Amino acid sequence: MAASGAAPAPAEGADSAPWAQLEAPAQLLLRALQAGPDGARRGLGLLRALASRGGEPFGWGRILEALCREEPVVEGPDCRLELKPLLLCLPPLCQRNLMSLLMAVRPLLPENGLLPVLQIAQQNQSPDPDAWLWVLGELLRRDLNGGVSTEGVSVLSKSCQGRLQGLCRRLGRGGRRLKLLQVPEPEEEEEEDKEDRDAQQPGKRRKGREEGPTSPEGECAPKKFRCLEGEEEEGQEEERCEPESLEPLADGGDALPIKNQSVRAKPSEAGQSLEAAKDLAESLELPKPVQDQVPRLQQLLKTLGEGLEGALPVELQLLHECSPSQVDLLCAQLQLPQLSDPALLQLCTWLLSLSPDLSLSNATVLTKSLFLRRILSLTSSASRLLMTALTAFCAKYAYPVCRALLGPVLQAPGTGPAQTELLCCLMKEEALEPDAQVLMLGQILELPWKEETFLVLQSLLERQVEITPEKFSVLMEKLCREGPAATTSMAYAKLMLTVMTKYQASITEIQRLGLATVLELNTTFLRKSLQAALRHLGP
Repeated sequence: MAASGAAPAPAEGADSAPWAQLEAPAQLLLRALQAGPDGARRGLGLLRALASRGGEPFGWGRILEALCREEPVVEGPDCRLELKPLLLCLPPLCQRNLMSLLMAVRPLLPENGLLPVLQIAQQNQSPDPDAWLWVLGELLRRDLNGGVSTEGVSVLSKSCQGRLQGLCRRLGRGGRRLKLLQVPEPEEEEEEDKEDRDAQQPGKRRKGREEGPTSPEGECAPKKFRCLEGEEEEGQEEERCEPESLEPLADGGDALPIKNQSVRAKPSEAGQSLEAAKDLAESLELPKPVQDQVPRLQQLLKTLGEGLEGALPVELQLLHECSPSQVDLLCAQLQLPQLSDPALLQLCTWLLSLSPDLSLSNATVLTKSLFLRRILSLTSSASRLLMTALTAFCAKYAYPVCRALLGPVLQAPGTGPAQTELLCCLMKEEALEPDAQVLMLGQILELPWKEETFLVLQSLLERQVEITPEKFSVLMEKLCREGPAATTSMAYAKLMLTVMTKYQASITEIQRLGLATVLELNTTFLRKSLQAALRHLGP
């Protein structure tokens, strides 16, 4: 019943997941939940793998809090920036699998953290609400409201109950049709009790019941379809059909302490699920040669902080044996975001000396870990060491820096003068090759613009980037579109002046007319300079 669907684009770039700012274990869990219809099982397999390594218990409280935290997202055809809880930014498939996982690990969850998540899920204003997601949330809410009686009240809508009844009629088995469990009438209860007593007497059988092959557990074919019933009656040999549990993946060894979860899965399906969970757990664990070197790398990074440097450590060559998710896990274990600026510069020097070069995906993960949090936390101008490290890394790995750093920093709600100054300096660096400049421009054109974007784009265009006619057309269209909202912006006025002077030969007559319309609205003291530059364009 799982089906994927479109979710709001995260404000940090089209290729960046909504959970990119979370801690490594939380990121791994959400990636597993997004893996497909069996994402909940994979998530449980991941939790088992993390628990088997020991260390701190999984931080459910922090994850639930993060799901309620508002994140900037781009909404609508006009690309407006809005704040939405992270939970509603997740793809629908990931939301479903997350709710299924929360049901499986319910005893481990703090109620004060789970309740706000359920309230946010109920506030989803989507024009096409996900009925399955609503049912999962309703079941969790009922579990929290232990003192409220819900006996005889179904979580299914009337239309859903009607469709399910039709399905039960088509799935009739053994001469008896399946039906939804309903609250029985007193007369029906007495009749069923009489049938049960007759069936227990020697030589008598229940009416309408046909003998069939027994299951591997010695149970007979079911008399009723009991998907909605949670109690087992003693003395009866009726097979129960309960919601399939997610616990088989936690079997065998160090299982998570998940209680009250029944297991009724076919052997073949359970084996496939276990194998899939094992494969996922292996992909999210460091290769043994790398894991063995983690203490050595931690000690090495500590000496970097003390100013002790040396030749390229051979242990870093093991990065080539890791997938991007494993590199992410390694960065978390090594606590790379906490490195000092001198240690960061030395580590970047070593990484740039690796042969062969890092893959683009691994370099993207390293860029996020090494620079993103460090830059977003700046409150004053970046140090010379940080700028040197970033410039050197960008010169070799321009695409990872463009995707993992430029977009997220420009779209972060906390971007201020320190971050803007750093990006402007990066745009002006001579080490930035023409191909890298084009990449940076393409990334900026994909983003919604704001005041900081004008400043960074103006610094980049000062370099007279080689722009294709198609890309220049997009630039001019966005520039004219932003004019009415930026009539008092000095950053926008400077950007307009740069475009009209540096790219005069590329501006068409139609684009010139669009610029003239925008300049009529401008109220900055650069208006006369802008009008003079416009006259130089000429008809």
